[in-house]
Amino acid sequence: MASAPAMRQICDSVKARGFTLIELIVAMVITGILAAAAAIFLRVPIAGYFDVARRAALTDIADLAVRRFSRDVQTALPNSVRVAGACTGLTPCYLEYLEVRTGGRYREEPSGIGALLCPAGGVPGYNDALTIGTADTCFRSLGTVPDLATIVTGGAGDYLVVYNLGPGFAGADAYASGAATGGNKSRILAAAAGAGNEDRLDFQSMAFSLIPPDRRFQVVSGPVTYICDPASQTLTRQWGYAITAGQATPPVGGNGALLATGVTECGFAYNPNVVAQRNGVVSIRLQLTQADPAGTPERVTLFSQVHVSNVP
Repeated sequence: MASAPAMRQICDSVKARGFTLIELIVAMVITGILAAAAAIFLRVPIAGYFDVARRAALTDIADLAVRRFSRDVQTALPNSVRVAGACTGLTPCYLEYLEVRTGGRYREEPSGIGALLCPAGGVPGYNDALTIGTADTCFRSLGTVPDLATIVTGGAGDYLVVYNLGPGFAGADAYASGAATGGNKSRILAAAAGAGNEDRLDFQSMAFSLIPPDRRFQVVSGPVTYICDPASQTLTRQWGYAITAGQATPPVGGNGALLATGVTECGFAYNPNVVAQRNGVVSIRLQLTQADPAGTPERVTLFSQVHVSNVP
């Protein structure tokens, strides 16, 4: 029978025993086999995850640019949208419009409120009404003008536009006189809220020649151009430059904002007479391309159509 010290020595040797080198190697080999098998099954889902994330990012960029474009074009002055450029291959193309800040209806008959009459001028007795066919400098609106406080006044301010019919119509083309007062637009010199929900607009002396059926006017902040350039793979919005009679490609001066990169194909189209010359349709087609890790190009193409009102 073993003594107590001998039994303690046997137990201690069993407790102190660890892995042998062979056991460690076998464990590492088994772990490697399991890891390799797991990698084979996980590689495709992981690659798919990154592919989906990359495509989603491309789609988000294109969708954001198209949504911004669609929202902007709906603020266009009636009959002011124009397109230039081939929109094919690497040739850039341009879409320009005049951006409306606000608008309203002008007073056609005198109000008879002496203290609020506009300065003398135009037809006697019609000082606070907009006279058509005779030079005038001021009128009062019927009802308040929305966002009156946002109107920029002065020699480099916003324009008053009355009855815009677009190119080819004498006295009704806001582009015709360029940045100067003329045609059917005039620089706004002052804008003030008035009593009786009738606001007052002062502008450079101008004789408007055509009477709009519903006596409406628009306040235009200036031109905006969307530039699609597949050569540089960019979509850019440019604003703050001067109005020109002919469409400048590209516009000179102003401010620019990059809306999308990776643009490999795009196009603008404008149909002004979709519904009896009252509604037009602006179309944009935008293709963005990005290469995956293997160098294979992946493309996302969006197409959108926007209705614009051409009722002046």
